[in-house]
Amino acid sequence: MFSRLSLPARRALTLLLAAAGTFLFWLLNLPLPFLFGPMAFCLFAALARAPIVGFGPVSVGARTILGVAVGATVTPELFAQLPRMAASVALIPLFIALIGLVGVPFFRRIWGFDPITSYYAAMPGGLQDMVIFGTEAGGNPRALSLIHATRVLIIVTLAPLILTHAYGAALTNPIGAPATEIPMHELVLMAIAALVGWKCGERIGLFGASILGPMIVTAALSLSGLVHSRPPAEAILAAQFFLGCGIGVNFLGVTWAELRRIVAAGVAYVILLAALAAGFTALVTGLDLGNPVGAFLAFAPGGQAEMTVLAIVTGADLGYVITHHLTRIVLVIIGAPLVAGAIRRARLRG
Repeated sequence: MFSRLSLPARRALTLLLAAAGTFLFWLLNLPLPFLFGPMAFCLFAALARAPIVGFGPVSVGARTILGVAVGATVTPELFAQLPRMAASVALIPLFIALIGLVGVPFFRRIWGFDPITSYYAAMPGGLQDMVIFGTEAGGNPRALSLIHATRVLIIVTLAPLILTHAYGAALTNPIGAPATEIPMHELVLMAIAALVGWKCGERIGLFGASILGPMIVTAALSLSGLVHSRPPAEAILAAQFFLGCGIGVNFLGVTWAELRRIVAAGVAYVILLAALAAGFTALVTGLDLGNPVGAFLAFAPGGQAEMTVLAIVTGADLGYVITHHLTRIVLVIIGAPLVAGAIRRARLRG
């Protein structure tokens, strides 16, 4: 019966499950109910092979809210802080190099993946970017999708626990003012920035267009003095809701064989990534290049959208966190095709 459900009916079921998860997490006073409630219920439904489905453009559009939130923090004061960030940002290339040196042999020799899949599985870029680039280079798209989805899932799940128990951070920072307290013209400008930035970014082939496009347009509005606020709290909560749904739905159709090999490899790899991130967090804080919470979020190899949410709810320096993540993602995306090409040439010569 379920298999014959129409697409609207499947989306309605997904929405109902996600809403139920949100309500239960809120009722139990669990952290981030609008993120973790939908994520947990959609994950369990996906593993149970329930006929759920993602929300397509709506989920992508929800990410524009986070792009606007980041762009609103780009002020002249942020540019004044860039020299202070330079030393810790300079550690990002070393961080990526160590990830590659550890991750590629890990997937290749321990789990038996081919060289291209091993490389793109190890690189902590955006989920969609690594899957697309890896597939084009000849890697296994299903393995890449599940490994990166596992990376994001585990890091998003563990990061709040680490933040609260290891660093004493609270997840109670106000995420934004209610919509009724933000001037109407600013709400309109933010909506325009989200749509124009997203669609123009896609048109020019900007990676992460749904976040980076709105961020760039909103940053321009912020620097010009036209926008002074983050998106309203209601919009941030909606972004969390659809982000959580998307993380859970990524595991739709996973088989037991994939759980035993691919997902298990992803979980084990997250442990290695966490150790590397912890080392760099300790280095940054030890050199007084950043505070512990900001440094942890800056080097945590999660998704840009997910780390943006955590930076907002912890009250971390959003500009500091996002500057590091953008540097990491840009370097990974620029370097990935070059390294993958070198791997292919080496295989042909061999």
